[in-house]
Amino acid sequence: MTLSDGLPHADGGAPTAEDTVLPLDAGGVHVTQDGPRDAPALLLIHGSASSTRSWDALVPLLAPSHRVIRIDLPGHGRSSAPAAGHGYGIPEQGRTLGEALDRLGVGHAVVVGHSSGGYAATALAEQRPELVTALVLINTGPSPAAFTAPASAPIDPSRWPPGDEQIRRIASTAFRAGYDVPQAFVDDISGMSYQALAAAGQAAVAYLSRQAIPDRLTALGKPLQVIFGDQDRRWRPSSAAEYDAVPGARVDVLPGAGHTPIVEDPPRTAALLLAFTTARTAAP
Repeated sequence: MTLSDGLPHADGGAPTAEDTVLPLDAGGVHVTQDGPRDAPALLLIHGSASSTRSWDALVPLLAPSHRVIRIDLPGHGRSSAPAAGHGYGIPEQGRTLGEALDRLGVGHAVVVGHSSGGYAATALAEQRPELVTALVLINTGPSPAAFTAPASAPIDPSRWPPGDEQIRRIASTAFRAGYDVPQAFVDDISGMSYQALAAAGQAAVAYLSRQAIPDRLTALGKPLQVIFGDQDRRWRPSSAAEYDAVPGARVDVLPGAGHTPIVEDPPRTAALLLAFTTARTAAP
Protein backbone atom coordinates (compact mmCIF):
# COMPACT_ATOMS: atom_id res chain seq x y z
CA MET A 1 0.00 0.00 0.00
CA THR A 2 1.45 3.35 -1.06
CA LEU A 3 0.91 6.65 0.73
CA SER A 4 0.55 9.22 -2.03
CA ASP A 5 1.27 12.89 -1.54
CA GLY A 6 2.91 15.69 -3.48
CA LEU A 7 1.98 14.18 -6.83
CA PRO A 8 2.14 16.32 -9.98
CA HIS A 9 -1.21 17.84 -10.80
CA ALA A 10 -2.98 17.10 -14.08
CA ASP A 11 -3.92 20.02 -16.31
CA GLY A 12 -6.32 20.57 -19.15
CA GLY A 13 -9.41 22.32 -20.36
CA ALA A 14 -12.88 20.83 -20.26
CA PRO A 15 -14.36 19.93 -23.66
CA THR A 16 -18.06 20.57 -24.05
CA ALA A 17 -20.11 17.75 -22.55
CA GLU A 18 -22.58 15.75 -24.61
CA ASP A 19 -25.68 14.58 -22.76
CA THR A 20 -28.10 11.91 -23.90
CA VAL A 21 -30.65 9.51 -22.47
CA LEU A 22 -30.32 5.95 -23.73
CA PRO A 23 -33.54 3.89 -23.88
CA LEU A 24 -32.33 0.63 -22.33
CA ASP A 25 -34.15 -2.47 -21.12
CA ALA A 26 -34.00 -1.23 -17.52
CA GLY A 27 -35.32 2.24 -18.45
CA GLY A 28 -33.96 5.55 -19.65
CA VAL A 29 -30.32 5.98 -18.61
CA HIS A 30 -28.66 9.40 -18.68
CA VAL A 31 -25.12 9.51 -20.10
CA THR A 32 -22.64 12.40 -20.27
CA GLN A 33 -19.55 12.20 -22.49
CA ASP A 34 -16.51 14.46 -22.54
CA GLY A 35 -13.23 14.40 -24.42
CA PRO A 36 -12.20 13.02 -27.83
CA ARG A 37 -14.38 10.15 -28.97
CA ASP A 38 -11.35 8.31 -30.38
CA ALA A 39 -9.41 8.52 -27.09
CA PRO A 40 -9.21 5.61 -24.60
CA ALA A 41 -12.55 5.20 -22.83
CA LEU A 42 -12.87 5.90 -19.13
CA LEU A 43 -16.19 4.98 -17.51
CA LEU A 44 -16.98 6.80 -14.22
CA ILE A 45 -19.64 5.33 -11.93
CA HIS A 46 -21.00 7.31 -8.98
CA GLY A 47 -22.05 5.89 -5.63
CA SER A 48 -25.48 5.52 -4.03
CA ALA A 49 -27.50 8.73 -3.56
CA SER A 50 -25.27 10.59 -6.00
CA SER A 51 -25.07 11.25 -9.74
CA THR A 52 -22.77 12.04 -12.65
CA ARG A 53 -22.32 15.51 -11.12
CA SER A 54 -20.12 14.05 -8.38
CA TRP A 55 -17.37 13.80 -11.03
CA ASP A 56 -17.66 17.40 -12.27
CA ALA A 57 -14.41 18.64 -10.71
CA LEU A 58 -12.44 15.64 -11.97
CA VAL A 59 -13.61 15.52 -15.59
CA PRO A 60 -11.68 18.60 -16.84
CA LEU A 61 -8.47 16.91 -15.68
CA LEU A 62 -9.27 13.61 -17.43
CA ALA A 63 -11.04 14.63 -20.64
CA PRO A 64 -8.05 16.02 -22.59
CA SER A 65 -6.63 12.49 -22.89
CA HIS A 66 -9.71 10.26 -22.47
CA ARG A 67 -13.21 9.70 -23.73
CA VAL A 68 -14.84 10.20 -20.34
CA ILE A 69 -18.22 8.52 -19.99
CA ARG A 70 -20.43 9.18 -16.97
CA ILE A 71 -23.66 7.29 -16.34
CA ASP A 72 -26.46 8.00 -13.86
CA LEU A 73 -27.44 4.66 -12.36
CA PRO A 74 -31.19 3.85 -12.44
CA GLY A 75 -33.17 6.03 -10.05
CA HIS A 76 -30.28 8.49 -9.70
CA GLY A 77 -29.65 11.86 -11.31
CA ARG A 78 -31.43 12.13 -14.64
CA SER A 79 -31.94 8.39 -15.16
CA SER A 80 -35.43 6.99 -14.71
CA ALA A 81 -36.44 4.55 -12.02
CA PRO A 82 -36.03 0.92 -13.12
CA ALA A 83 -38.63 -0.24 -15.62
CA ALA A 84 -41.15 -2.92 -14.67
CA GLY A 85 -39.41 -6.20 -13.98
CA HIS A 86 -36.12 -4.52 -13.13
CA GLY A 87 -34.60 -3.35 -9.85
CA TYR A 88 -31.64 -1.78 -8.10
CA GLY A 89 -29.53 -4.91 -7.51
CA ILE A 90 -25.81 -4.54 -8.17
CA PRO A 91 -25.71 -7.34 -10.77
CA GLU A 92 -28.54 -5.58 -12.62
CA GLN A 93 -26.60 -2.31 -12.44
CA GLY A 94 -23.68 -4.13 -14.05
CA ARG A 95 -25.90 -5.37 -16.88
CA THR A 96 -27.25 -1.86 -17.45
CA LEU A 97 -23.73 -0.44 -17.66
CA GLY A 98 -22.71 -3.11 -20.15
CA GLU A 99 -25.76 -2.42 -22.32
CA ALA A 100 -25.00 1.32 -22.22
CA LEU A 101 -21.42 0.76 -23.39
CA ASP A 102 -22.71 -1.45 -26.20
CA ARG A 103 -25.12 1.28 -27.33
CA LEU A 104 -22.26 3.82 -27.25
CA GLY A 105 -20.03 1.56 -29.36
CA VAL A 106 -17.42 1.20 -26.63
CA GLY A 107 -15.51 -2.06 -26.94
CA HIS A 108 -13.40 -1.72 -23.82
CA ALA A 109 -12.83 0.81 -21.05
CA VAL A 110 -11.04 1.43 -17.80
CA VAL A 111 -13.90 1.45 -15.28
CA VAL A 112 -13.79 3.71 -12.22
CA GLY A 113 -16.23 3.44 -9.34
CA HIS A 114 -16.57 5.73 -6.34
CA SER A 115 -17.93 4.27 -3.10
CA SER A 116 -20.68 1.73 -3.92
CA GLY A 117 -20.13 2.59 -7.58
CA GLY A 118 -17.14 0.29 -7.18
CA TYR A 119 -19.56 -2.59 -6.67
CA ALA A 120 -21.33 -1.82 -9.96
CA ALA A 121 -17.91 -1.60 -11.64
CA THR A 122 -16.96 -4.99 -10.21
CA ALA A 123 -20.28 -6.52 -11.30
CA LEU A 124 -19.74 -5.21 -14.83
CA ALA A 125 -16.29 -6.84 -14.92
CA GLU A 126 -17.73 -10.11 -13.60
CA GLN A 127 -20.41 -10.21 -16.30
CA ARG A 128 -18.57 -8.61 -19.23
CA PRO A 129 -14.83 -9.10 -18.69
CA GLU A 130 -14.09 -8.32 -22.34
CA LEU A 131 -15.37 -4.77 -21.82
CA VAL A 132 -13.24 -3.96 -18.79
CA THR A 133 -9.55 -3.26 -19.38
CA ALA A 134 -8.86 -2.41 -15.74
CA LEU A 135 -10.65 -1.27 -12.58
CA VAL A 136 -10.19 1.70 -10.26
CA LEU A 137 -12.06 1.73 -6.95
CA ILE A 138 -12.19 4.96 -4.95
CA ASN A 139 -13.14 4.62 -1.28
CA THR A 140 -15.06 1.44 -2.00
CA GLY A 141 -15.60 -0.56 1.18
CA PRO A 142 -13.94 -3.97 0.84
CA SER A 143 -15.95 -5.98 3.37
CA PRO A 144 -18.87 -5.52 5.80
CA ALA A 145 -16.56 -5.35 8.81
CA ALA A 146 -14.88 -2.25 7.42
CA PHE A 147 -18.04 -0.13 7.68
CA THR A 148 -17.77 2.40 10.51
CA ALA A 149 -20.31 5.18 9.84
CA PRO A 150 -22.65 5.77 12.80
CA ALA A 151 -26.32 5.00 12.28
CA SER A 152 -28.25 8.07 11.19
CA ALA A 153 -31.61 9.07 12.62
CA PRO A 154 -34.54 7.19 11.06
CA ILE A 155 -36.11 8.84 8.03
CA ASP A 156 -39.89 9.07 7.75
CA PRO A 157 -40.75 8.06 4.16
CA SER A 158 -43.97 10.07 4.36
CA ARG A 159 -41.91 13.24 4.90
CA TRP A 160 -39.45 12.64 2.10
CA PRO A 161 -37.51 14.59 1.04
CA PRO A 162 -36.32 16.27 4.22
CA GLY A 163 -34.93 19.79 4.29
CA ASP A 164 -31.46 20.69 3.06
CA GLU A 165 -29.95 20.88 6.55
CA GLN A 166 -31.13 17.39 7.49
CA ILE A 167 -29.75 16.05 4.21
CA ARG A 168 -26.44 17.73 4.97
CA ARG A 169 -26.33 15.95 8.32
CA ILE A 170 -27.11 12.63 6.63
CA ALA A 171 -24.43 13.20 3.96
CA SER A 172 -21.77 14.70 6.22
CA THR A 173 -19.83 11.44 6.64
CA ALA A 174 -19.31 11.37 2.87
CA PHE A 175 -16.62 14.02 3.43
CA ARG A 176 -13.79 14.67 5.84
CA ALA A 177 -14.68 16.38 9.11
CA GLY A 178 -15.39 20.07 8.63
CA TYR A 179 -15.93 19.87 4.86
CA ASP A 180 -19.10 21.58 3.66
CA VAL A 181 -21.42 19.21 1.82
CA PRO A 182 -21.77 20.64 -1.71
CA GLN A 183 -25.25 21.79 -2.73
CA ALA A 184 -25.12 19.48 -5.75
CA PHE A 185 -24.97 16.47 -3.41
CA VAL A 186 -27.89 17.82 -1.39
CA ASP A 187 -29.89 18.32 -4.58
CA ASP A 188 -29.09 14.82 -5.84
CA ILE A 189 -30.37 13.22 -2.64
CA SER A 190 -33.51 15.35 -2.39
CA GLY A 191 -34.22 14.65 -6.07
CA MET A 192 -34.35 10.89 -5.49
CA SER A 193 -37.42 8.98 -4.43
CA TYR A 194 -37.25 7.41 -0.99
CA GLN A 195 -37.67 4.00 -2.62
CA ALA A 196 -34.62 4.55 -4.82
CA LEU A 197 -32.52 5.76 -1.90
CA ALA A 198 -33.42 2.79 0.30
CA ALA A 199 -33.26 0.16 -2.44
CA ALA A 200 -29.85 1.30 -3.73
CA GLY A 201 -28.40 1.19 -0.23
CA GLN A 202 -29.84 -2.27 0.43
CA ALA A 203 -28.50 -3.53 -2.89
CA ALA A 204 -24.97 -2.44 -2.02
CA VAL A 205 -25.15 -4.16 1.38
CA ALA A 206 -26.46 -7.37 -0.19
CA TYR A 207 -23.73 -7.49 -2.83
CA LEU A 208 -20.95 -6.86 -0.32
CA SER A 209 -22.38 -9.40 2.13
CA ARG A 210 -22.37 -12.19 -0.45
CA GLN A 211 -18.61 -11.94 -1.10
CA ALA A 212 -15.88 -9.51 -0.10
CA ILE A 213 -14.71 -7.29 -2.94
CA PRO A 214 -11.02 -8.32 -2.81
CA ASP A 215 -12.10 -11.95 -3.25
CA ARG A 216 -14.23 -11.01 -6.27
CA LEU A 217 -11.36 -9.03 -7.78
CA THR A 218 -8.84 -11.80 -7.24
CA ALA A 219 -11.06 -14.15 -9.22
CA LEU A 220 -11.35 -11.58 -12.04
CA GLY A 221 -7.61 -11.06 -12.49
CA LYS A 222 -8.02 -7.51 -13.82
CA PRO A 223 -5.43 -4.75 -13.26
CA LEU A 224 -6.59 -2.85 -10.18
CA GLN A 225 -5.95 0.51 -8.58
CA VAL A 226 -7.49 1.43 -5.24
CA ILE A 227 -7.58 5.02 -3.98
CA PHE A 228 -8.63 5.67 -0.40
CA GLY A 229 -8.80 8.87 1.65
CA ASP A 230 -7.20 8.41 5.05
CA GLN A 231 -9.94 10.55 6.66
CA ASP A 232 -12.83 8.39 5.43
CA ARG A 233 -15.65 8.44 7.99
CA ARG A 234 -17.75 5.70 6.39
CA TRP A 235 -15.18 2.96 5.93
CA ARG A 236 -12.21 2.26 8.19
CA PRO A 237 -9.29 3.82 6.27
CA SER A 238 -6.94 0.99 7.23
CA SER A 239 -9.30 -1.41 5.44
CA ALA A 240 -7.75 -0.24 2.16
CA ALA A 241 -4.98 -2.71 2.98
CA GLU A 242 -7.47 -5.56 2.40
CA TYR A 243 -7.03 -4.90 -1.33
CA ASP A 244 -3.34 -5.80 -1.05
CA ALA A 245 -4.56 -9.40 -1.19
CA VAL A 246 -5.46 -8.89 -4.87
CA PRO A 247 -2.41 -9.91 -6.94
CA GLY A 248 -0.77 -6.92 -8.60
CA ALA A 249 -3.13 -4.36 -7.04
CA ARG A 250 -1.89 -0.82 -6.50
CA VAL A 251 -3.31 0.75 -3.33
CA ASP A 252 -2.84 4.48 -2.77
CA VAL A 253 -3.90 6.35 0.36
CA LEU A 254 -4.54 10.09 0.05
CA PRO A 255 -3.58 11.96 3.23
CA GLY A 256 -6.17 14.49 4.34
CA ALA A 257 -8.94 13.22 2.06
CA GLY A 258 -12.22 11.80 3.29
CA HIS A 259 -14.70 9.45 1.64
CA THR A 260 -15.03 11.55 -1.53
CA PRO A 261 -11.58 12.59 -2.79
CA ILE A 262 -13.05 13.12 -6.28
CA VAL A 263 -14.58 16.29 -4.79
CA GLU A 264 -12.27 17.02 -1.88
CA ASP A 265 -9.00 16.68 -3.81
CA PRO A 266 -9.52 16.38 -7.58
CA PRO A 267 -5.89 17.17 -8.61
CA ARG A 268 -4.27 14.37 -6.61
CA THR A 269 -7.06 11.94 -7.47
CA ALA A 270 -6.74 12.74 -11.17
CA ALA A 271 -2.96 12.41 -11.08
CA LEU A 272 -3.25 8.88 -9.69
CA LEU A 273 -5.94 7.95 -12.21
CA LEU A 274 -3.98 9.32 -15.16
CA ALA A 275 -0.78 7.53 -14.16
CA PHE A 276 -2.70 4.25 -13.91
CA THR A 277 -4.70 4.63 -17.13
CA THR A 278 -1.63 5.75 -19.09
CA ALA A 279 0.16 2.58 -18.03
CA ARG A 280 -2.85 0.49 -19.11
CA THR A 281 -3.02 2.24 -22.49
CA ALA A 282 0.70 1.75 -23.09
CA ALA A 283 0.60 -1.93 -22.15
CA PRO A 284 0.61 -4.36 -25.11
